[in-house]
Amino acid sequence: MIKIAVTGAGYVGLSNGLLLAQHNKVVIFDTCKQKIKQLQNQICPVSDPEIEQFLTNRKLDFSATNSKIEAYKNADFVIIATPTDYDIVSDYFNTETIENVIEDVLKINPNTTIIIKSTVPVGYTNRIKQKYKRGNIIFSPEFLREGKALYDNLHPSRIIVGDISQTAKQFANLLAQAAKKQNIDILLVDSTEAESIKLFSNTYLAMRIAFFNELDTFAETHGLNSQQIIQGVCLDPRIGDHYNNPSFGYGGYCLPKDTKQLRANYQDIPNNIIRSIVDSNSTRKHFIANAILARAPKTVGIYRLIMKSGSDNFRSSSILGIIERLKAQGANVIIYEPTLTDEYFMSSQVVTDLDEFKKNSSVIVANRFDEILRDVVEKVYTRDLYRSD
Repeated sequence: MIKIAVTGAGYVGLSNGLLLAQHNKVVIFDTCKQKIKQLQNQICPVSDPEIEQFLTNRKLDFSATNSKIEAYKNADFVIIATPTDYDIVSDYFNTETIENVIEDVLKINPNTTIIIKSTVPVGYTNRIKQKYKRGNIIFSPEFLREGKALYDNLHPSRIIVGDISQTAKQFANLLAQAAKKQNIDILLVDSTEAESIKLFSNTYLAMRIAFFNELDTFAETHGLNSQQIIQGVCLDPRIGDHYNNPSFGYGGYCLPKDTKQLRANYQDIPNNIIRSIVDSNSTRKHFIANAILARAPKTVGIYRLIMKSGSDNFRSSSILGIIERLKAQGANVIIYEPTLTDEYFMSSQVVTDLDEFKKNSSVIVANRFDEILRDVVEKVYTRDLYRSD
């Protein structure tokens, strides 16, 4: 029986931990006592149907603790899944949490293999191996969606491990063994290539979102049917009918920070596309805010802050940028977001009663349309053409 410790009880940590707990002994560690208590009582601390189902209905060798020693001692693998938020001052990911975990692990269990699942800058793993003079540190990127994290681990598009050793192959096989999908593409590459794969993949997705958003901006400006244009473009099999639904901009935890990090990695390298992807997202938010203000609303109602349906997270959600721009122009903004408990958010009133929210809003701004707004559809401003994320 292999023991695996996972640091971080967020989407990445939980989805990996529960996936591997089907065939291995897994201990999840987190500094948040509330999350650990929830997990100990089989309560899911994030919004993810598969994680909830695994916690309550699956037979797993799984435990949760606030003790580093309990988690790391005798572990064959330690998976790091801590957040690496983008630091606007340094123009790089803040990797302090990763290094803190590595230092703790090296004190408690120096011979274990450390797997970094947190997103890192290109070249980070090699630097960190040199810093700690350790070869047993491996980067393995994640390709997960919030709200679908465990599902995506059960049906992975590919498994990539940034190392070509037998230990790396063993870890890749553990992930494949636990998945439902068969015949998974497994790629063992050098660590810097693995880091590049992660950032380039997410930047490409951001570029595709930005492209269809700019198409939609063109159509709305000229009074054209955006959906007809998108349909015609996407019938080309080289383009494909996917990831093409306009929005207020790409957002969420990964794409904004990953695109900025890749742009930073390009600091001394000629480029046009990479920096334009970041700029395009800001331009789109300006356009959306101006389109809302053009309706001269007495009160702008923001329907939900979350980035997409099925998620409970609105960190870096594109709607936050819209609110900032609206308020900078003096607009009166109210917010309907059931997950908020405070009376105000971003200096705007939070309205908890949906009927009151609908009544008091001159324009209702929804990044993604909800059928609950059908009775006030004439008030709704959205660019959601396909009623999907």
